[in-house]
Amino acid sequence: MLDYSLLVLPGLLLIGAAIVLARPERDLLFRVMLLILGFVLIRDAMTPAGFWEFGASNGVPWLRFTDDVLVLVMFGGGSLALTAGLLAAMPGLRALVRWGRPDVSTVALGLGGGVLVAAPVLALSLLSPVESRGGEVPLALLPALAFLALSGNLGEEVIFRGFLQGRLEQTMTPLRSALLSGVLFAACHAYLATTVTTVGWPLMLFTLYEGLICAFLRMRRGVIPATLAHGSGIFLLASGLV
Repeated sequence: MLDYSLLVLPGLLLIGAAIVLARPERDLLFRVMLLILGFVLIRDAMTPAGFWEFGASNGVPWLRFTDDVLVLVMFGGGSLALTAGLLAAMPGLRALVRWGRPDVSTVALGLGGGVLVAAPVLALSLLSPVESRGGEVPLALLPALAFLALSGNLGEEVIFRGFLQGRLEQTMTPLRSALLSGVLFAACHAYLATTVTTVGWPLMLFTLYEGLICAFLRMRRGVIPATLAHGSGIFLLASGLV
């Protein structure tokens, strides 16, 4: 973790300085883009650090996380703390977040969205043995993996569907905002797909599909179901249960 922290620290310091220099209320979109830049740095640096691994089997992307429970919990807890800090420190951005009601139908819709996110990849993955797509995952790892999937993707959804999509809705229709949010979400995986890893177009196609599902859930019911869809979909893909 120390090597990873030192790897991302210079970039995060520069991004933080740019956020401080940005005018607090007039440059909300600029701040959102800086936060996205920081998130992409934090996420993509996990790959060379060995905290997760991507691949493609017969053109179908697969994902596995580290089997170190402490690392998973630290990343999940760090994401929660960072998200809470951003919401507390940036009231202008916080006002853009439409959470939605945490009722049974919202939760069911979010979890259904997660199944929809993962289903095509899992169905195609059945054509390949589990050994060729990351291998089996220890059952004891699943609780920590679920925690990371939900808490880590809460931060991502707050940035993309809370801040970004909320800001876009101030200047364009909800439908166009959702489409743009989904497309930008996929575009922010280009470096991960083509440079940090060699997965290429399968990862880009999947993240576009995933991003559009989460964006439309946010448009209809808020950030809560978008987070549940994103988190549960990633858990299903990374858990090795299928």
